[in-house]
Amino acid sequence: MADETVTEFDRAPDVERRARPRWRLFGKLALKFWSGETRRHAWLLTFFVALFIALQLAAQLSINAWNRYFFDALESKSVDALWQDVLLLPVLVIFSGLAASGALVARMTMQTHWREWLTETLAGWWLEDQRYYRLEVAADEQTSPEYRIAKDVQLAIDPLVEFAVGFVTAVATAAAFVGVLWTIGGALEFDLFGAHFILPGYLGLAAVAYAATAGGLVYIAGRPLVAAVSQKNEAEAQFLAELTRLKENAESIALIRGDADELMSILQNYKRVVAAWLRQIRCNGVVASFQSANGALVPLIPLVLVSPKYLSGALTLGAVMQLASAFVAVQVALNWFIDNFVRVAEWMASANRVDELTEALEGLDIGVIMGEKEFIDFGVSDDDEIHIEELSVAHRCGRVVVASANVVIPAGEKLLVGGASGTGKSTLVRALAGLWPWGSGRILLPKDAHIVFIPQKPYIPLGTLRQALLYSISDKEITEDMIHGAMRRCGIGYLIKNLDEERRWGQTLSGGERQRLAFARLLLQRPQIIIMDEATSALDEESQISMLRLFNEDLAFATVISVGHRSGMEDFHDKKLVLERRAAGAHITSRKLQKSLWHLFDDAALY
Repeated sequence: MADETVTEFDRAPDVERRARPRWRLFGKLALKFWSGETRRHAWLLTFFVALFIALQLAAQLSINAWNRYFFDALESKSVDALWQDVLLLPVLVIFSGLAASGALVARMTMQTHWREWLTETLAGWWLEDQRYYRLEVAADEQTSPEYRIAKDVQLAIDPLVEFAVGFVTAVATAAAFVGVLWTIGGALEFDLFGAHFILPGYLGLAAVAYAATAGGLVYIAGRPLVAAVSQKNEAEAQFLAELTRLKENAESIALIRGDADELMSILQNYKRVVAAWLRQIRCNGVVASFQSANGALVPLIPLVLVSPKYLSGALTLGAVMQLASAFVAVQVALNWFIDNFVRVAEWMASANRVDELTEALEGLDIGVIMGEKEFIDFGVSDDDEIHIEELSVAHRCGRVVVASANVVIPAGEKLLVGGASGTGKSTLVRALAGLWPWGSGRILLPKDAHIVFIPQKPYIPLGTLRQALLYSISDKEITEDMIHGAMRRCGIGYLIKNLDEERRWGQTLSGGERQRLAFARLLLQRPQIIIMDEATSALDEESQISMLRLFNEDLAFATVISVGHRSGMEDFHDKKLVLERRAAGAHITSRKLQKSLWHLFDDAALY
C-alpha cells in the first residue's frame, strides 16, 4: 500500500497546467474588480478615465489646427489674424493642461483602488485556512508571497492601467490625426516609367507604414528583454528573502558565530542579482538604440514628404506645419508600443509572478501540487470526541508518515504522543491541528470546536505585551484582572508593569518566557482542544510541572494532544501513544498509559 501511495503522489505535475498560457489566473482574478462587489466603483472610475482621454484628444486636435492658422497668418503677414491666434493660445493651453491633469488623477485613482482591491484579495486568500503555512512547505521553489503581494501586485497593476489608457489614447489619437493627414495632405501625384500615378492620403499611409516597420524592428530586437526582466525580479526576490531569513535567525547565527558563512551566502546571492541586472541592461541598450534612431527620424520624415507639394504651391506654410505636427502625433501614438517596450516587459514579468502565486494558492486547494486531488478530510463529529478514521499522513510527494490510523479521543482526555526523533510526531499533530492536509482519511472534530496550537517557539507579534497576550482573542471580553491573574498564574507577573510598552517582545523575552506567555494566553482563550508540540522544551522541570498542572486544574475541561520527550510529562496525561520505527513498519509499543492501538507505517518522516 505504501508503494502505491508513493507512485500516486510522485506523478509529474499536470501537463495541462504547465502548458496553459501565462497570466490566465492573474487576469481572471484581477478583472473581478469590474464584475464583483466593487463593479460600480470600478466602472465609474473607468468612465472618468475615458472622459478625460476624449478631452485630451480634443485639446490636441485644437492645438494642431491652431498651428495651421498661426503659420498661415505669418505667411500672409496678417496682423489681425496673428493677434487672434495669440489670444486663443492661452485658452488652448489651459484647456489642454486641465484635461491632462484630470486624466492623470483619474488614472492614478483607478490604479490605487484596483491595487488595493487585489492586495486585499490575495492577502486574504493567502492568510485564509493556513495557506501561508502550507505554501511554505508545499512549494517546490521559494515563492516569496510577501514580495509578490507587496511589490509585484503594484508592478502588475500600475503599468497595466497605464498600458490600457495609453493604448486607447494611441488608437484614438492615431485615427484622428491620420484623418488630418488624409484630408489636409491630399493625394500624391507622380510619374513613373511613363505612367501617371495618384496615391490618395499618402501621408496617412506613410505614417502607418513607418510606425509599423519601426515597431516590428523594436519588437524583434527587444524580445529577450521579457525573460531578462523576469529573471532580474526573481533574483531580487530571492535576495530579499535571504536577508529576511538572516534577520529572523539573527540570534542563532550570532551564537554560533556564523557571520562569515552568512556573508558568503549573501554575496553569492547578490552576484546572481548583479548578473540578472547586467542581462537586462544589455537588452535595454539594444532597445534604446532603436528608440533613439526612431526619435531622430520622426520629425524629419514629414517635412521631406510634404516639401514637393509646398514647393509646387499646393500647400501653404500653415498646412505644412499642421501636417508635420499631425505626422509626429501619429508616430507618437503608433510608437506607443516602442516607447513602452521596457515597461511592457517589466509588466509581463510581474504579472507572471503574481500569476504564479495565484496558481500556487489555487494548487493548495485542488491538490495539483501533489499530482493528485485527495487531501485529508476534515469533518464534524456527532459527539464531543475527536474521531480519526483510516488516517494516512503523507509527505506532499506521497511518502507515508502515518498509515491507516484509527482512534477516538474523548472530550477532556490528555494524550501524549512520543517516539524517537524522525518518526513523524510533529507532522501527525500538525495534521490534527489542520495545518497539514496532505494524505487521506478523515479527522472529525466537535462542532464549532475552538482549537489552539502551541508550537515550540510561540509567535509574539509586534506591539505591546498586552497585544501579544490577547493575540487572536476577539470573541471574549477580557478584563484587566483576568490578564493579571493569567500572568501571575504562569509565572510572568513581574511583566505586568510592562503590559502597555511597545517593544520587540519576540526578541526581548527568553525562550522560557515566551512559552509561559503562550500558556497565559491559553488561560485567556480557554479553548476546547489544545495541541502542543514541545511547548515546554525551554522551561526548567519545576516550571514545566507548574504549566502542565493547568491541564488538571484551570483547563481540566480541554482535550490536550501534546508531543514531548521530557520526563515528568506522563504524569499529566491519560494516555501515551509511542511511534516506533521498525523494518516492517512503525507501530505502537504497549505501555502503561497506552489504551488505544494505532496501526502506523513510517516510510519517510518529515520532522
